[in-house]
Amino acid sequence: MALICLVVMTLSRIGLSLWQLERVNDAQGWSHLLPQGLRVDIASLCWLFGIAALGQAFLSGNHAIGKLWQLILRLWLTLGLWLVIFLEASTPAFIEEYGFRPNRLYIEYLIYPKEVLSMLWSGRKFELILSVIISLLSLGLGWHLSGRFSRNIAFPKWYWRPMIAIVVIAITLAGARSTLGHRPLNPAMVSFSTDPLVNSLVLNSSYSLFFAIKQMGSEEDASKMYGNLPEQEIIDTIRRESGRAPSIFKDTNIPSLSFNQATFQGKPKNLVIILEESLGARFVGNLGGLPLTPNIDALATQGWNFENLYATGTRSVRGIEAVITGFTPTPARSVVKLGKSQNGFFTLAELLKNQGYTTQFIYGGESHFDNMRSFFLGNGFSDIVDQNDYKNPFFEGSWGVSDEDLMAKAHSEFEQLTREGKPFFSLVFSSSNHDPFEFPDNKIELYEQPKQTRNNAAKYADHAVGEFFKSAKQSNYWKDTLFLVVADHDSRVGGADLVPISRFRIPGIILGEGIPAKQDKRVVSQIDLAPTLLSLMGISASYPMLGQDLSQVEDNWQGRALMQYEKNFALMQGRKVTILQPEQAPKSFVYDFSAEKLTSKDLDSEQANTALAWALWGSMAYNRQWFRLPKKVSNLETKEKLEP
Repeated sequence: MALICLVVMTLSRIGLSLWQLERVNDAQGWSHLLPQGLRVDIASLCWLFGIAALGQAFLSGNHAIGKLWQLILRLWLTLGLWLVIFLEASTPAFIEEYGFRPNRLYIEYLIYPKEVLSMLWSGRKFELILSVIISLLSLGLGWHLSGRFSRNIAFPKWYWRPMIAIVVIAITLAGARSTLGHRPLNPAMVSFSTDPLVNSLVLNSSYSLFFAIKQMGSEEDASKMYGNLPEQEIIDTIRRESGRAPSIFKDTNIPSLSFNQATFQGKPKNLVIILEESLGARFVGNLGGLPLTPNIDALATQGWNFENLYATGTRSVRGIEAVITGFTPTPARSVVKLGKSQNGFFTLAELLKNQGYTTQFIYGGESHFDNMRSFFLGNGFSDIVDQNDYKNPFFEGSWGVSDEDLMAKAHSEFEQLTREGKPFFSLVFSSSNHDPFEFPDNKIELYEQPKQTRNNAAKYADHAVGEFFKSAKQSNYWKDTLFLVVADHDSRVGGADLVPISRFRIPGIILGEGIPAKQDKRVVSQIDLAPTLLSLMGISASYPMLGQDLSQVEDNWQGRALMQYEKNFALMQGRKVTILQPEQAPKSFVYDFSAEKLTSKDLDSEQANTALAWALWGSMAYNRQWFRLPKKVSNLETKEKLEP
């Protein structure tokens, strides 16, 4: 059975490599990929079948226990074969979507079977049906073969069994470790290329998935991946890099807490953040992308348009983390999903709720997805509107109601709050631009055929934004509200670079009465948006965010962006980039914005140190619960802001 699995893994690796032949050839990968892949496969099979072999050495026989064991063994072998075949068969679709072999995202989506199955049935019927067929065939084959192989086995005498067990243990441990070094085999040991996909092809999908699951328990600590720095050096570095004077940080219990004076000094404004699902720069006309966003392009000429804004990650919860909390990215999951951040974690909603604002999250789907509802309710959001709150929506798809339904609901909510005289902060999160790309008919002139494509969905999402702003500009809340239209991340982020920087570029526009039209070419990160919005709203406050208030930064500032791509972390300052990888030395590059290409250069030690400080800060701040507001500061500011 192990040999059959080995053949499946090897043939899959060869097939995937031929599919990605150009990238494998560019990495000169064949001489490394196949022998190291065999090494990983042997290690995987030792983990998968080693304990079963040990059980066979001790428990096999014609007695009652032996017969029960044979049933357990057959189930073990059958499920093992199914797992290997199923994961390898599902790998091409996962690579197509995420750019590497199955990882923790594979497991995280299983938590939401309704949404995922609905999405697959609507947009990927063939893959879903094929997965069922493959599962049935592989389970049937495994059961047949395990029965065939277990017939007529000569059971060893009792006095040979301890010796056989010792041999089995030795072979299993040696094969699983695959090295005599201090640490057992891990992906870093077999990585050889700057192309993350090619590195992942060395692995098999079973190993890739279970290694990611194993890391989920300890991934909060970035120092285990990238190395260490003294705690005070980390704090000093991130304070300096925030652009704030060292003397402004006065709270020793919350090292990043600082008081920030707002640029706007009038009556504090409402805030609306429209977070667009998967709308990367390549779909946005004014950013050099496809001509799919005429409405957003028009808005870009009416407000503060960021031409070089970069997402911190590749998933919606990472975008929410950056835009709503200003928290820096880490190799762990987003704080939206982590345990220590489910309450008492800083968000714009918490700060503004303390200032007397109504705070709300408006979504067209089910708000429990990706743990959003729990995180929001625990951290300052007082009102959540989701799919259950739409009466007779115009259109419903796999991910909920359409973006037009969402935007119409948001508009009605804002009008109601305005009539009640309540200041408000609202996060409006779209979903139509998500696989399987369902949206109502006859709303847009399709960019291509068939209808349900990524490009058509992006165009529809833009249409919904345009319809919202037509209504908003005629409303009573327009003059008192600041708006941000921004993407959470790009779709299908992938590429041959350690971090595909061009695929992190997203649109971002700040709009509202009194916001002058401006084209900003500086490098900007999603973590800079929240401090800037507070300043433009007229909210002077203490908070732990380290992003720049872009309204108070010189125009000649080169800019800075932080990007987390799976386990790789990138710091970009102007054109200079340093990338950190797990258990490897940092690498420095120069980024060509026009060619969207990284060129390797000698290590920039200073930037590498800064990158390490940024990477370590997020894990340290999360684990020590430093990213929060002290109650005494919140109460004081609430009192001050509510006074006329």
